[in-house]
Amino acid sequence: MPKLEPPIPAQWQHAAATQAPAPTNLRSWWRAFDDPALNALVDQALAHNLDVAQAVERVRAARVLQQHSGAPYLPYLKASTDQVIDPDASASYLVAGFDASWEFGLFGRAQGSRREAQGQLDADMADLQAARVTLVAEVVRNWIELRAAQQQETLLQQASDLHAHQLDLLKIRQQLQLAPTDAVDQAVATVAQAQAALAAPRQAINEAAQRLAVLAGQNHPDPAWLQAGLQPQLGTWELPGTPANLLRTRPEIARAEADVLRAAGELGVAHADRFPKLGLDASMVWASDLNNNRKHTSDNGLVTMGPMFDMPLFDWGLRKANEHAKSHELKASVLAYRQAVLQGVAEVETALGTLQQQQQREQHSLEAWQALQRAGDALQTRVKLQLDSPLALADSQLATTQAAIELADARASHSLAYVALFKALGGAPLPADEAPDAKSADAAGATH
Repeated sequence: MPKLEPPIPAQWQHAAATQAPAPTNLRSWWRAFDDPALNALVDQALAHNLDVAQAVERVRAARVLQQHSGAPYLPYLKASTDQVIDPDASASYLVAGFDASWEFGLFGRAQGSRREAQGQLDADMADLQAARVTLVAEVVRNWIELRAAQQQETLLQQASDLHAHQLDLLKIRQQLQLAPTDAVDQAVATVAQAQAALAAPRQAINEAAQRLAVLAGQNHPDPAWLQAGLQPQLGTWELPGTPANLLRTRPEIARAEADVLRAAGELGVAHADRFPKLGLDASMVWASDLNNNRKHTSDNGLVTMGPMFDMPLFDWGLRKANEHAKSHELKASVLAYRQAVLQGVAEVETALGTLQQQQQREQHSLEAWQALQRAGDALQTRVKLQLDSPLALADSQLATTQAAIELADARASHSLAYVALFKALGGAPLPADEAPDAKSADAAGATH
């Protein structure tokens, strides 16, 4: 088993986006949104998602095989009976016996088999955790998109109402011959465009709800999801740990490490195949001569025991070539492990950079919306004092609504960047009944 030396930096290049008293828990990172409905939905999906259920069954199958990986090197016993008829048809024989064999699993054969089974179990455990990581990230992402689309629908409806109000004001101005006819036509077109814009968020709401139903193992969305709710907002959080923590949480890295262990086991078995199989053989045969023409029978028994020796001769070259091939496959799996580590670090760094940019975008969008709100309040006061026109106030309210739409989009993008970060980190709860077992002492010692 080669020594794995992952090429990872000591610290993240990008600083944490926010500060919190303690690092965010990778096993419950979505709770930073402080959304009880989202928390319940994640729990439901983890309990009922069909992809995760399939991965659990594969883990259970691999665990059963791993627990019996040493069975081929235990004593083997076979019992059989046979009836032999003599050619002269004057006698027949009843033969019964036992055959026993015991292969010792020398030259690393037993150790290689154990490594193969443990590597397969570790790979299936990594696949299970990858399914859970993906599931949690997809549930949170679709929930954010659902709530963001509902918020956009509400704001676009407000904008549509404001455009309709503007149209009414322009019609009055036209009647007073204070506005041209084309201004009214343009306002009619704007109202129609505002109504048409409502189709996009409504379609997004339907799609997100359907995806959530599939993720939660349901055949239809929960009606409560379709009731407009508050858009999730991030609370305080802090990036947990250093790049070294990635080795313990990211399923892709765990899977690559399991592939190294399995490849090492296959190499061990291929190496052992070049040497003799040693063991013990034993046999006991009992025969009874059943003579139809006589009034008596005769019994005979034979017991043999001795060493077993199985030596490859004419196919030894093929076995040697197979060992060399497995050696190259092991080197390839080690390189794949290093690549998985590099890829994981790069994804986290990219997600951190994106998260910082989206946080700044949300902050600037919030400042713009607040400034427009203050300007709108001042303009409303002027309108009450008849120092400005209601049409100008409607324009100001539209600008504020458009800023709110941009803020909602920026907030959703910030939240989605947070989701992408913790998916890259491999954050997801571990199943209580399927938590990874500690590796065998042999496998653990082999990594050093």
